[in-house]
Amino acid sequence: MGTVRFMPESTEIRSRVSRTGREILTPAALGFVAQLQRDFNPRRLDLLAERQTRQATLDAGTKPAFLPETQAIRDRDWRVGDIPRDLLDRRVEITGPVDRKMIINALNSGACCFMADFEDSCSPTWANVVDGQVNLRDAVDRSISYSQPETGKKYELNEDIATLIVRPRGWHLDEKHVWIDGAPVSASLFDFGLYLFNNADKLMCSDSGPYFYLPKLENHKEAILWNDVILAAEDRLGLKPGTVKVTVLIETILAAFEMDEILHALREHCVGLNCGRWDYIFSFIKKFRNRPDCVLPDRSAVTMQRHFLSSYVELLVQTCHRRGAFAMGGMAAQIPIKDNPEANETALQKVRDDKIREARAGCDGTWIAHPGLLHIAMEAFSSVMKGENQLDVLRDDVTVTANDLLKAPKGVVTKAGFHHNIRVGVRYLEAWLRGHGCVPLYHLMEDAATAEICRAQLWQWLQHETVLCSGDRVTTDWFEASLREILNEITEEVGDLNFERGKFGLAAELFGKMVRKKSFDDFLTVPAYEYLD
Repeated sequence: MGTVRFMPESTEIRSRVSRTGREILTPAALGFVAQLQRDFNPRRLDLLAERQTRQATLDAGTKPAFLPETQAIRDRDWRVGDIPRDLLDRRVEITGPVDRKMIINALNSGACCFMADFEDSCSPTWANVVDGQVNLRDAVDRSISYSQPETGKKYELNEDIATLIVRPRGWHLDEKHVWIDGAPVSASLFDFGLYLFNNADKLMCSDSGPYFYLPKLENHKEAILWNDVILAAEDRLGLKPGTVKVTVLIETILAAFEMDEILHALREHCVGLNCGRWDYIFSFIKKFRNRPDCVLPDRSAVTMQRHFLSSYVELLVQTCHRRGAFAMGGMAAQIPIKDNPEANETALQKVRDDKIREARAGCDGTWIAHPGLLHIAMEAFSSVMKGENQLDVLRDDVTVTANDLLKAPKGVVTKAGFHHNIRVGVRYLEAWLRGHGCVPLYHLMEDAATAEICRAQLWQWLQHETVLCSGDRVTTDWFEASLREILNEITEEVGDLNFERGKFGLAAELFGKMVRKKSFDDFLTVPAYEYLD
């Protein structure tokens, strides 16, 4: 281990760097990131401040609406730029963190694309972030391999692999281990800049390109910032404008009102939008957290058949296809259940029905988190979609209003649902604090987005003193008692030794504090990040 030497002026790495890490964190690469930071971080901070201002207006009762000042963009005929050949068929994309074995298995899975994730399914320890960049470099140049320590089994890339797409962290996150000009670097610029700088040439030589998923945008101004970053990066690397291609996740309720504007802002680079369903539900709770009429029922009851979610999907398909862009469906969180064939078939049928629903709505592809779902998702889409995509399905029959997007689903809150949110939230956060961002729990693949739903619902139910269908009223004392009860159950599940060796105490403390406090933390991972190495 060692520190990076000959760093650019005013750049500081506040952690140790491995030998392979130094191959990624070169002076030239860090200089590239530093220039992006200097040019664009002030605008990022201004836009984050605007998020807080917008939240204050929502708290005061203002409802989101389609922007009158951008009506001309919505009314005019225009289309996004050309779509590369290896992105024309995206019917099934597999997603996962950037660890070495995961990357190999995902690229070999038979999926059309693999989204390598630095965000919701990656716990951003310094080792995970740097090793992830090393792993992606090795994947791009096809030298990547992995030997299982326990068995010696070796993993290598097949000849035919999925198209690689990388998701950097969102605008709201910093990378605390790298400081530039006396402040932590934007995690978005760090992840994006390092990957692009180290891999663009090799990607172009292999008849692919630098492709990205952009997360957590709340409005078209944030998309304009990304577009300016990309144009500057392309110029500095001598790449033709439009070389970088992005797909934007529509995973906030505010972005749903600006889909046309987001596509327009990035039209030279954008090839599609994605229904980031779990973060979208979280965003709905977060943005309308103080409204009694927006208190949501159990997480399990907030399905894609609910009006506000089906409206969002249909609007996304219509908007994208009008502009020649892909409309990507959402994540299937289920994972195969090995020890219960009947329960497994029930879970797989839910996946099958969900993917057929997306395909019939006009989506061009979908996400899975487990390779065991690949065949089902591929078969579902292929049964509806006869070509490479459905760009010709314009959905002129769709009319979605602001009220459609804002119609909160009704239903009950159960004691089981309340307890399940605590159980998943604490167990996920505990794993995240140990460096695992994608965690199989109770037959679902949980990541930061699903954990955020758990945390946000608990906060919302507590603040509004929701009455459960059992008659129990959610109070601080009732939550505390429930948390203690769940911790005892978790101890039984994992065993006393694993409980003591893990970070369950810290996870419960952090999670409980965020649920109890009167103010709402915008993201679970921001305060928790201070406890990561």
